[in-house]
Amino acid sequence: MQLECRISRKKKSSPGTAPGAAMLVALVLSSAPMLTVGQESGGGMKWSQDPATGCRFVAPSSLGTAPTYWIGACSSGKAAGLGMLRTRVGTTAGHAFYGELREGVPVIGTVDLDGGFQVGRFVRGDIGTRDTEWQERHDGFETALRAARAVSAHYAGQKNAASARHYSGVAKKLETQLEGD
Repeated sequence: MQLECRISRKKKSSPGTAPGAAMLVALVLSSAPMLTVGQESGGGMKWSQDPATGCRFVAPSSLGTAPTYWIGACSSGKAAGLGMLRTRVGTTAGHAFYGELREGVPVIGTVDLDGGFQVGRFVRGDIGTRDTEWQERHDGFETALRAARAVSAHYAGQKNAASARHYSGVAKKLETQLEGD
């Protein structure tokens, strides 16, 4: 989506109108980044927004279409660093991505699905491919392990012992995957 802004010069303007026009242009341009949320961008990525924090991100397609929440840092309005994208339907937790995001876009990690893990780099809108190499799988699990530990620490910092324990358990499960490599 492109916004077009045209500024025309008038020989005479009435007092007080130019600052108002400049303010309107500034308002439109400052809200432009929000217009892409939920729409396909030029790169073909669909942006989502955490319903609770407003942090924006691209969710791996294997997570599905349910509302998705980000647990991790948010820099300039976009998910950043290690963390978790978790889908929720009502009070029921769905699939989760543990990994690294840069400027809201997944880099590498693991999607925890009902039947196992999908692991690797973010390629064509999802995590991993059928022909993911051993090193990429290893790096994906290692990144996911660090992300799960970060999520556990996040909940421990919030004095939410049950969630901290749960994600510590997820980290142990991911560590087991690394030991099997």
